Amino acid sequence: MRSVYADYQLLVKRDSFNGTNRVSHNHDQLVGFIWNIANKLRGPYRPPQYRRVMLPMIVLRRMDCVLAPARTKVRAQYEKLVAQGHSEEAIHKILGKSATEGRDQPLYNTSKYDFENLLGEPDQIARNLITYIDSFSPKARDIFDKFGFEQEVEKLDNANRLFLIIQEFAKPEVDLHPKKISNLQMGYIFEELVRKFNEQANEEAGDHFTPREVIRLMAHLMYTDDEEVYTPGIARTIYDPTCGTGGMLSLSEEYIREQNPQANLILYGQEYNAESYAICCSDLLIKDEPIDNIHFGDTLGDGRTEDGHADKKFHYMMANPPFGVEWKTQQSIVQKEADTLGFSGRFGAGTPRINDGALLFLQTMISKMRPSPEEGGDGSKIAIVFNGSPLFTGDAGSGESNIRRWIIENDWLDAIIALPDQMFYNTGILTYIWMVTNRKRPERRGKVQLIDATKHFQKMRKSLGNKRNELSDDHINEITRLYAAFKHDDTSRVIIDGETKERICSKIFDNRDFGYLKIIVERPLKLNFQASADRIARLAGETAFTKLAESKKRKDAAVVAAEEKAGKALQDQIIAVLASMPDTLVKNRPSFIKLLNVAFNASAVKLEGPVRNAILSALSERDESADTCLDAKRNPEPDTELRDTELVPLPTDIELPLLNAGEGELNDDELPELVFDHVEAYLAAEVHPHVSDAWVDHKKTKMGYEVPLNRHFYVYEPPRPLEEIEADIEGVTRDIMEMLKGITS
Repeated sequence: MRSVYADYQLLVKRDSFNGTNRVSHNHDQLVGFIWNIANKLRGPYRPPQYRRVMLPMIVLRRMDCVLAPARTKVRAQYEKLVAQGHSEEAIHKILGKSATEGRDQPLYNTSKYDFENLLGEPDQIARNLITYIDSFSPKARDIFDKFGFEQEVEKLDNANRLFLIIQEFAKPEVDLHPKKISNLQMGYIFEELVRKFNEQANEEAGDHFTPREVIRLMAHLMYTDDEEVYTPGIARTIYDPTCGTGGMLSLSEEYIREQNPQANLILYGQEYNAESYAICCSDLLIKDEPIDNIHFGDTLGDGRTEDGHADKKFHYMMANPPFGVEWKTQQSIVQKEADTLGFSGRFGAGTPRINDGALLFLQTMISKMRPSPEEGGDGSKIAIVFNGSPLFTGDAGSGESNIRRWIIENDWLDAIIALPDQMFYNTGILTYIWMVTNRKRPERRGKVQLIDATKHFQKMRKSLGNKRNELSDDHINEITRLYAAFKHDDTSRVIIDGETKERICSKIFDNRDFGYLKIIVERPLKLNFQASADRIARLAGETAFTKLAESKKRKDAAVVAAEEKAGKALQDQIIAVLASMPDTLVKNRPSFIKLLNVAFNASAVKLEGPVRNAILSALSERDESADTCLDAKRNPEPDTELRDTELVPLPTDIELPLLNAGEGELNDDELPELVFDHVEAYLAAEVHPHVSDAWVDHKKTKMGYEVPLNRHFYVYEPPRPLEEIEADIEGVTRDIMEMLKGITS
């Protein structure tokens, strides 16, 4: 069997999958031409609204170009079937088979119109355009329904813009036939235009397009150690739960077909944005690929739509889900599934905090993994883009931590690649690619690879929104080499501050290295007590004491006044009793309580428990020389102000998964007993040398997981020598003085 590195070298050798060679030379001109058309909408439409017209018009023009050669033939066949008395439903069934010769997916138009002859009847152009759209084959018609384009046609016509827009699109410069503009190039055009529209609309950073070079990197990583996908005739499924306009699906398919044209690839996806769904389906339909596998609706479930591929399993999955976006609208559906189905559903490991639902999509993808080779299956691979939050957000025992724990302890996390910042169009934050699989190669089992690719980029000649950095083909190949080589402390030559430096960019860790125990370290409560005037005055700040002079009544003013008066009198009596006590400093709580009882027993005042506790609180101060306060069982009482939290590495002598995490149970009831000796050893070695009276509250011990990727690649840069800094300051001072001389002279 070939080595993984040999697989990588073979991929690089035969890989022609690069964006630079594939983007048409007239890409910028065509985008500019279309944008100029969009600007003709100004007035009836604000710039953020241009997309309502331009995106469906681009799809319509592309379909118009595709259908042009067979238009006359299809029209004649349609008229013949109508004359024979066939119903519309029957006609479409017949045309779906006969009018699309050489195609598997029906795509035709039965009207007499195209972009050119629509211009022949200016007064009827709106009605004729609607007729033209309604005459498409059913699946194509559904695409325009998702765009909601008919409403825009009426608005354009009323604003006297419809004829102008169609006239511009009918020009030879906008020939969108796939022979002129490939599907990949069309994807770039859509990406660029949608980016511009998003920029105008100030879209939130969570809703973004994935740059094509990032998708290419994901494809390289996904398939670099996969031999079977290059077997001629192999059948494979690819899924994206947040497929948007279909960029990840299309580029992943393109990547495989470049290496294996005979592969049988079936694309699956789901998208909740109607506009993006329509663009995705139009791209597939024009490529003669089925669109029934692209489901419209919310993958997580929002009460109206649900997971469209609930029972399916896939070989490969890729996604760039919304991150930093709250999932409140899906919360009831997600939580119900988590509570009722547990690990039989998608969310048994837990749910993240409400303001970022990105991990829910990874859980959805994991639920769709095929059985692993150990289970007799062929397994699955996942590549997903996250921001930094899923790496470390969430304390031990939280939803995020438990999800990480579930993934890592099941040995599904393969690698995490840190990307450069400023890679996305409308957010400059750092992003990360997670590689997740249930079919790791033997040498990767029980391990996680971290790759620092934050310096693998080149500056763009022209920024696109927040996107100022990009990956070149060399960068993609180098990151892929690091992943394929799977070497600890592997290095790359990167440019830092204009200088080329050798830096460690790959590290290999055991799964358990990311786990930790969160322990609660307690210190004994030690108090002294004194009935002095200043301490008695503190009673005014104790809630239980102040409530004595508050009435619980609301409506009867007389009753309220009477209760408040009685309460104030009781407060005065309590203060008088305390003032009568000796102000001796007492360093033993039971001894002071005896003195307190004697004083109040000699008075007519009866103390309730909450008020007694308030008095003890007001009259006490922490004192290391005082006796330890004990609870009812004679155990030391912890001082909450001295309570500390320690994060302890997992013990090496316990096999993962700990407890029953592998079977889906994340209950930590047995954890304290399992790790008791390990925690006590840590306490003796790390804590007792500093505070000998500390102890661990074992019942509060929790286990957590986090991936502090940036910390592992941190390189200390010492500050410049003081002499050098001083020389710089003196130089600047001299320059300032010279400038001041010029001003005063």
